[in-house]
Amino acid sequence: MSSHLRVGVFLGGLIILLIILHLLKKGRVPIKFSIPWFLAPLLLFLVALFPDVVVLFTQFLGFQTMANMVIGILIFILIILSISLTVIVSGQKTKIQLLIQEVSIMKSELEKVSKNKTHSEE
Repeated sequence: MSSHLRVGVFLGGLIILLIILHLLKKGRVPIKFSIPWFLAPLLLFLVALFPDVVVLFTQFLGFQTMANMVIGILIFILIILSISLTVIVSGQKTKIQLLIQEVSIMKSELEKVSKNKTHSEE
């Protein structure tokens, strides 16, 4: 891996890290959802500092080229992120459904109390 590519990979990791920290500071991303995103810059820093490890992994995993391995790993990461986001969305949907039911019950109770109050005043 050339020194220019290593610097580019390191800067890419630094940019991702700064974006994540900015989003956390602004409160746009909760800490528990940002933890997986801290792994990306960490991985990029490791690749920039120890590029020979990437070559060893490429050979160990049986990929023809390093580019194929990187694409395979990126696809795997995107699938994992997609699954985790699906779980989060499903949980949010369940919570929203529960809140809708609770609000409907409270609204019904409030209407009953209002009707009883109106009838008792007459």
